[in-house]
Amino acid sequence: MSPFLTQDSVDCALPQSAEQKLQQLDGLLTQSQQLWRSRSFDCQALPWQCDFPKLAQTVWQLDDDKLDSIDACQVSLNEALLGALAADLAVKGLSWPLTLFGQSAIGKDAALSLKADAVSDKHTQLLDDTDEPHFSAHIKGRKWQQINAFVAQLPQDNTPVLEWCAGKGHLGRLIAKAQHREVVSLEWQQSLCSAGEQFAKQWQLPQRFICADAFAGQSEQLHRDQLAVALHACGDLHVQLLKHVTDAGTKQLVVSPCCYHLIRDKQYQALSKVAQASELKLSRADLQLPLQQSVIANDKHNQYRLQEMAWRLGFDALQRKVRDRDEYLPVPSIKQSQLNGDFSDFCHWAAEAKALSLPANIDFEHYRQFGEQRQRLTRRIDLVAHLFRAMLEQWLLLDRVCFLEEQGYQVNLSEFCSNSVTPRNALIHAFK
Repeated sequence: MSPFLTQDSVDCALPQSAEQKLQQLDGLLTQSQQLWRSRSFDCQALPWQCDFPKLAQTVWQLDDDKLDSIDACQVSLNEALLGALAADLAVKGLSWPLTLFGQSAIGKDAALSLKADAVSDKHTQLLDDTDEPHFSAHIKGRKWQQINAFVAQLPQDNTPVLEWCAGKGHLGRLIAKAQHREVVSLEWQQSLCSAGEQFAKQWQLPQRFICADAFAGQSEQLHRDQLAVALHACGDLHVQLLKHVTDAGTKQLVVSPCCYHLIRDKQYQALSKVAQASELKLSRADLQLPLQQSVIANDKHNQYRLQEMAWRLGFDALQRKVRDRDEYLPVPSIKQSQLNGDFSDFCHWAAEAKALSLPANIDFEHYRQFGEQRQRLTRRIDLVAHLFRAMLEQWLLLDRVCFLEEQGYQVNLSEFCSNSVTPRNALIHAFK
């Protein structure tokens, strides 16, 4: 496949199969790694500014106060940056398939998805008004919305259900109650199993729990005549389920992936033949990119967030000088109350946490101001990387889809709820 596709060829002949879509995404992500794989905290300047000068000029012209609102919406992000990116590519005589940037993680038009989100953010109610308040009393609002929306997408039949990585079995309990199906909920923490069993007993539901580690085998829990479900099983946990399902020949699978970076290996282990043949070698840090989406918070929260970022970057410059080592030194999480003190207090706390001895007579104001300057830089590096977050998530989702298709399944990739309920709203439904 040509490393660069012309805009006209993409517009006229968009690929239809999951394999073709994955190959097209793979080509663009491979060619654009310079823009989305940079570690912003390690950079002293825009790492790609010489190769993409128009893009560099554009991001520096953006108002600091508008960065979060631009970042929160993929459509706004595309509108702010794609014109400059296209101009830089034109100078090089290159033409990337820019239509791919306009797609959501499941490959649909992002602008249309945004409009649909605005009118579809309604609570899916599977229980009557009498039962629902009591049934959901211990579940947070958005989590309950996610569970309802997920269950509403399940095939309606009497096939027994296996709930993978169940926690307290909230998902399985609603399936058992609303669809009158037998549910086996697998969870490794005994305390959560016990709590789930109490709820199931209270509501007299056909739900039982198996306390077991999903990584320690468990393939015997999967059967042919079964529906396997997993809502936001993280990283390798949902990958393990996919492998068990295909080994057992389980007829149906409905899964919503989450937290792609939570894997045991240092690099991502591709599932499908197409992804295995890719030049992309994704680290855990790379796999966090799809999860990086700003949430518009109140002014006070944003103030603390930006202050913490600037202080961490200021201390980073200080520790590099003190240690005489030009490398980032991770600092533990802090309490919000620690940001109410002085920057010097933060530096002493961070140094103590990392067993670093600070010299006397440090110009803390210099490093505080330097941190604020670095913060403006890192936010812009991250903003450009975020152009590719939906694309990378689509690549990961299609790797799973193609793997299942290679194992003889028919697969549908869709969204089970609006982005405002959860950005991790992709749904993979595989069946035989």
